[in-house]
This record gives sequence, C-alpha cells and structure tokens, in this order.
Amino acid sequence: MPDIPLWLYPVAFLAVLGPLVFVHEYGHYIVGRWCGVKADTFSIGFGRRILGWTDKRGTEWKIGWLPLGGYVQFAGDRDAVSQPDADWQQLPAEQRSHTFPAQPVWKRALIVLAGPMTNFLFAIAIFAALFMTYGIPQTPPVIAAVQPHSAAQEAGLRVGDRIVSINGRSMDIFEDIPMAVATDLGKPAALAIERGGERLDITLRPRMITETDGFGNKVERAVIGVRSGAPVYTAVGPLMALQSGAAQTWALVRLTGDILGQFVTGQRSVKEMGGPIRIAKQSGEMATLGISTLIFFTAFISINLGFINLLPLPMLDGGHLVFYAYEAIRRRPAPPEAQEWAFRFGFAAIVTLMLVVTFNDLGSIGVWDGIARLIG
Repeated sequence: MPDIPLWLYPVAFLAVLGPLVFVHEYGHYIVGRWCGVKADTFSIGFGRRILGWTDKRGTEWKIGWLPLGGYVQFAGDRDAVSQPDADWQQLPAEQRSHTFPAQPVWKRALIVLAGPMTNFLFAIAIFAALFMTYGIPQTPPVIAAVQPHSAAQEAGLRVGDRIVSINGRSMDIFEDIPMAVATDLGKPAALAIERGGERLDITLRPRMITETDGFGNKVERAVIGVRSGAPVYTAVGPLMALQSGAAQTWALVRLTGDILGQFVTGQRSVKEMGGPIRIAKQSGEMATLGISTLIFFTAFISINLGFINLLPLPMLDGGHLVFYAYEAIRRRPAPPEAQEWAFRFGFAAIVTLMLVVTFNDLGSIGVWDGIARLIG
C-alpha cells in the first residue's frame, strides 16, 4: 500500500475542489453579469474572509476560511442562497433594476442554471483535453477471454463474440461493458450478441465481487467475467475530442443518476455515501497515481457537483429552479411562507445529509474502529 504523506490530502483536495467551486460560481456570476445583475460578493469558501479585494464594479472577491463550497451574492439577495432582501424594492429605480429579484423569471432561472451547466462544460473540456493528449479509447467490444465459472461462461458467451448492447444501451467500445453492469447491483442484464454474423439475445446475472485497491479501499461491483484484447487508442482532433468528451460526460451523468436512484429506493445503503473527507482522501490517492488520473477525478467530481446542485432541494440550484417553474406557470411567485418553510426543510435535509456523510467519512478513515479499540 502506498505511503501517502498527510500534507498531500489537503493539497490535492484543494487542487480538486477549488477550481470546481470557482467554475460553478463563475457560471452564476458571468451569466448574471450578462443579464445586467450586479454581484455584491463572489466567495470561494465560507466564513470570515482571509483574502479578498473589491473590483471596479463593486464586487467583493474573497476567499473564506472554510473551503467547502462558495457562493455569489447578487444585489437584492438577503443571503448566500439567494433569498430576497426584504428592502430591495425600496432601492432607487436605477439600483433596483440591477438586483436579482427584479429580473424576469427566465433570467433568474438562466443565472441559477448556469452554475451546474458550467460544471458539466468544464468536465467536457477536461475529457476533451485528455482525449487529445492520450487518444480516444477504441477497443472493440469483442470478447478476448471468458473467465471460468463466471456469469458469462454460464450464459454461453464465447471468445470472439461481439457485445452489441446491454439492457438496450449500445456498447460502442469495450470500456462501455463494465460501466453498463458495474453499478447495477447484480440485476439480470439483457445482452445482444453478434456471433458469426448472427444476432443472439442472452440474459445473464452479473456476479457481485468485492475488490481491494492499492490503497486498501474495498470496492463492490458487478462483473460478467469477460476481458478485452489489447487496448486501442486513436488520436483525434479538437472537434472529435469535444464530441467524445460530451459523450463521456453524459455517460457519467446517467451513471450518477442511476446510483442516486438506488439510494432513494433503498437498493443501496446510505453507508456508501461519502462527503468532503472521503473526497479529500480520494484526491490524495489519485494524486499519487499521476496528474492525468487526478485531472480525470476532477472531471468526475465536477459532474457530481453539477448533478447534485440540480436536485430539487431548496437551498440548492435545483430548488430555486422549481420555484421559478412554479412562478412561470402560475404567473406569480410562490407564497413567501411556502418558500420560507421549504428553505427550512431544505436546510434541515442538507444538514442531516452532511451529518450522515461525515459519519461515513470518519468511518472510512478508521476513526470509529480506532475509538472502538480504545474503549475495548
């Protein structure tokens, strides 16, 4: 197991999270600016300012001492989650026209949506850069080896079979195959196979296995038990790299959605959820594997950050978008009391979630086992 210096964890964590928070908040900021809204504060991190300045537009740019997120507070906002200030309507007309609450609903929705979308665009750019540097994976989805006693062997799969699709999803390259089944918790998978010019439909049940990686982390995933031939990579230009980056991002968005659905329906235990401490741990581990691995991990976290912020929970961007949808349909904002109670619920839900993931994170680094040994 690699001996990772303790300083690498916070450094790698900040190297991953810092740019992602900046990109997310800059999406809000720049679209707000295009829409004529004044930004009072652009903050990376929360809490008391440790570094900052004010630009010629009157926006305070600052770094807070708690590096677990960030926010843009627009003119007319009461707080960092864009609750309207009760006094914004009392401002002079010129100032009021540049406040966030004074904007038509479509502009407010666009400004809010810009944060998560910028995270997705950032991931696409990262993948495109990696593809241009290393090439695009092009290994054919053809079986080169079938593992003994595996689900694939029991289902009758053979060397030379081409896996065309799994559960209706096209398998364009071999790397699509493990992604299609790994997180499906061993549910039956319907495979479309090409064998000797014939089309065959086969259903098999992937096996759940638990692996321990080089850092001692146990990972459970489903496998069907097939291997590819030698990896194939193809050099590409910027346009193809962007197209492939978008496809890779969409595949990971869909995967994130599937996993979240499993948590919501109880198919996955909340014990598997992780938070900032686990991300810091993984960031340090990825950093030891090389800069390209850390950059890929950054893209993955960017996708998760964008996806989570789109969830329809008050205090998150998705929660604001729900209220704006209501306003657009009903031609009037939701009652203030309903918004206030919704944000209280959202705050309670997020605090509860943070407590759960922090408990899990502490367990993942051995805190609870250490306490148990001390007590025992």
